[in-house]
Amino acid sequence: MEVFLNAEDKIPKYIQLYEQLKEKIISHDLVAGEKLPSIRYLAQELNLSKHTIDASYQQLIAEGYIKSVPRSGLYVLPIEEFSISKENGNTTAICSTDINNTIDFHYGSIDLEKFPLSTWGKCIKLAMEEELAILQYGVPQGDFLLRGEIRKYVAQSRGITCSEKQIFICNGTQQAVSFIVQLLNLMKQPVYFENPGYNEVRNILEKWQCDILPVPIESDGINLNTIYNGQAKVAYVTPSHQFPLGMILPIQKRLDLLKWAKNQNTYIIEDDYNSEFRYTGKPIPSLKSLDKLDKVIYLGTFSKSLLPAVRCCYMILPDSLIENAQKMIHQQTQNCSPILQRAIAIFMRDGYFQKHVRRMKTTYQKKQQTLVQAIKEQFKDEVEIIGQQGGLHILLKFKHADVDQLIERAKIAGVKIYSPKKHWIDSDEMSYLMLGFGGLPNEEILKGIMIIGSCFDKMNS
Repeated sequence: MEVFLNAEDKIPKYIQLYEQLKEKIISHDLVAGEKLPSIRYLAQELNLSKHTIDASYQQLIAEGYIKSVPRSGLYVLPIEEFSISKENGNTTAICSTDINNTIDFHYGSIDLEKFPLSTWGKCIKLAMEEELAILQYGVPQGDFLLRGEIRKYVAQSRGITCSEKQIFICNGTQQAVSFIVQLLNLMKQPVYFENPGYNEVRNILEKWQCDILPVPIESDGINLNTIYNGQAKVAYVTPSHQFPLGMILPIQKRLDLLKWAKNQNTYIIEDDYNSEFRYTGKPIPSLKSLDKLDKVIYLGTFSKSLLPAVRCCYMILPDSLIENAQKMIHQQTQNCSPILQRAIAIFMRDGYFQKHVRRMKTTYQKKQQTLVQAIKEQFKDEVEIIGQQGGLHILLKFKHADVDQLIERAKIAGVKIYSPKKHWIDSDEMSYLMLGFGGLPNEEILKGIMIIGSCFDKMNS
């Protein structure tokens, strides 16, 4: 099979190969049913990496030009199955903008294909069989069995020593923050907040009329001088994976932040939203694990590690706040379903949760590697990739691009990409894109980046 790749061309080699193979299929040089060379063979033949060949093949699979037959190989599909159009004299596949065909790089989506649905169903069934009491309203502070499993989990994975009485179950991070605002009497009080920082939490603080004091983010996390030079009743931080920039707060800054809380006799809210998914180096200890003075309120969630639909997160409170917190929460209805709480507890107790997290960490790491490699091949030095250490999103910082225009062009071409502008306070100029990848298959990640790259090239041609 004759293929000619131009090493001097700015177009990535996997796209050159993809285009040539697609043209051969459309022109019937490669006929329906014909088997394509293996990835290993073609990589050796063309002196390319196997990743480059695989990226080209995956794109052809995604667009329906070829199919993969397990333990057999890759085969050309009949050309009659495609809609073909002519654009500028070149034959190209029609790009559909139908909502069902849209590639959505939305942050927050997870991979549902690998979720152990049957096991989860068994846990729900067991939950209803083990104790009839969970069919009632439930304990306001949260299911005791679940709090016990969380206690063991955070001790093992986050280095946190606590008791079940310190753990409070809430219906999502926003509800937890709302509870903390009432517990600490923060209404109309100054609160330190990372800038940029998680917009959904900032919205809750603003709803309670808190006075938001923005703390700039440096290359290694929050600017402590801003904190030292001001007065606030609490600081909200994401030290293990800053949202949305992804850096890690170093140990000295963590200790200095704890010292500030001690000197000011105040509290720190640690949102550990993505602690399970770290891809480089060892897991980062939580700020709470260093907290000898009991000044850290710790927030954890099951939204990414399990399912967003369970709407379940947890707080670990300092001992000094427990009594008032119990009085408050007993005046409220438990919003997280007692059945789901017990099902999560069984899922953890029987070892399924740890197994699932390990599997998903490997899955998401591979997805991120696919995404990053595709971006490097497509954009080369036109973008800076930010936040590769972990999590389910990355940021792209463009050197020369109208990001808003790129978002609109990509949307028309069938790809949804997002500006993280809302996470900055008072930011008008923005050269970032935010790409979530958790819910996308690898082939859609590759196809989406290729389409974004094509839109970018057209903008700059």
